[in-house]
Amino acid sequence: MLRVMLVDDEPFILQGLKILVDWNKEGYEIVAAVSNGKEAVDYLKDNEVDLIISDIQMPVMNGLELLENIQKTGISKARFAILTGYDDFSYAQRAIKNNSMDYILKPVQKKDILALLRNVSNLERENREKEDDRHKMEDAYLARNVIALIKGKFDDNNLEYVNNHMQLSGKIRYVDIEIAGELRESDEDDYDMRVLQHQLFTICREIQKENDNHFIFDVSYDETSYDIGFIYCDNMATRVDMTEIDYLEGMIKKIEGIILKPVRMICGKRVNDISQIAKSYSSCRMLNSIKGFHSEKRVYIYEEEVQVEQKTAYLCKKSLDECIAAIEKNEKEQIEISVEKLYEEMHNLGENYNLVNLNINYLLFQLIHLATEQDDNVNQEEVIQYISENSFEESLSRGSSQHLKNFALQYADYLMSLRKNVSRGILSSIEKDIAEHYADNISLRNLGEKYYMNSSYLGQVFRKKYNVSFKDYLTNIRINEAAKQLIMSDKKINQIAEEVGYLDCDYFIRKFIEIKGCTPSKYRKNNNLK
Repeated sequence: MLRVMLVDDEPFILQGLKILVDWNKEGYEIVAAVSNGKEAVDYLKDNEVDLIISDIQMPVMNGLELLENIQKTGISKARFAILTGYDDFSYAQRAIKNNSMDYILKPVQKKDILALLRNVSNLERENREKEDDRHKMEDAYLARNVIALIKGKFDDNNLEYVNNHMQLSGKIRYVDIEIAGELRESDEDDYDMRVLQHQLFTICREIQKENDNHFIFDVSYDETSYDIGFIYCDNMATRVDMTEIDYLEGMIKKIEGIILKPVRMICGKRVNDISQIAKSYSSCRMLNSIKGFHSEKRVYIYEEEVQVEQKTAYLCKKSLDECIAAIEKNEKEQIEISVEKLYEEMHNLGENYNLVNLNINYLLFQLIHLATEQDDNVNQEEVIQYISENSFEESLSRGSSQHLKNFALQYADYLMSLRKNVSRGILSSIEKDIAEHYADNISLRNLGEKYYMNSSYLGQVFRKKYNVSFKDYLTNIRINEAAKQLIMSDKKINQIAEEVGYLDCDYFIRKFIEIKGCTPSKYRKNNNLK
């Protein structure tokens, strides 16, 4: 509701204005009715209003003096309209000079007040839309600079902008917030999860209003990831006298209370400042890829999961090397034997939490290195994605020997696929498929199923050929098609967003700003050929 203040020294005029129109129906609420300009100024010192309707002739301070006082002091940003019984051009001229938006003669007619209210409503709506566009552009530009730092590809301008626009104090870590993947219902497809991701993003920003720009949408290289990035600073917990783990678990509890889904956080390494956030992000991705081999938690902290003191654990080096060699050669029988041998040795050593962590972490890190050795162009992020995607099996106990066996057998096949080349014909077919169905719920996963290829490997091959990720490639096609429609048609923006594959208009606008540098409405205005 827009707030209105009425100013007139005649009580029956004030009463008449109150009943002349249905203010609530028009979206307004009369919050004050005062008898002169001085009383109006006193009210405005402690209260905000959106519209002031004032008589001219009043004692102490008249309407024109009130208007001039507001213009001079900036005490209110309210729109102003003059009421008067004098049809005097000098009054009107003085009112217009001081930005009065209307000059209504008494006796006041209902149609004149309604015209004023509807004009103000339209202007307020336009201002809100412009303000929303401005905020979206600012958010998108900040996100672009933060992502540059997260990916380790930044300059001093990126760093300065982020430091100036985020509340950064104390040590920092990158935190991945996600719906617990292995607990998703089987009938939830990519679209369902994308909707859930938007809800998660909105909820996170809502419960952290003072730090809402610390949440980043769509950071991950992972085409099947539906996570939210969060830049955590030590002072977030210390200023409310909480430990880091209590603070993060408190956040999860609030999120789950709204989204009604299990949520977890994967926290990368603590770093000294935002310029080192890429290291924290990389360690977070690494931890995310191996969490399927650790005990299930709501919050995974890098230092707790990976940094194990050698005094308290023993590395089963020989068994591990035999397992790695069997995986590299894709010797199925030997893989199963070596995994059993590894678990037997860990069991004999006590099979405590630190010991298992140390050995499994060593194995997985070596497997990542093994994959990147197959081809200089293989992206480590894609290998991490593969491990993350294939580390969960609902039918198996996490961390069991059979769990690791199955994964090791799959990974051996994955290494074999990396040694082979994908024919140009398949990629051409996929490119054509995307061009024809870009507006559909298309993903690497369903393309991989359609063309009988591992989705992670397909993502690597795709990036190698087109020099961008599948996700960015698809986004560019969608946004470019939207840009054409903005210029060549009169369709509404939300209709265009839906036709190119975005059911969430806010997300579409954010991606459009990232790629085109302005909002869709501004792009249409700047490029309209009609």
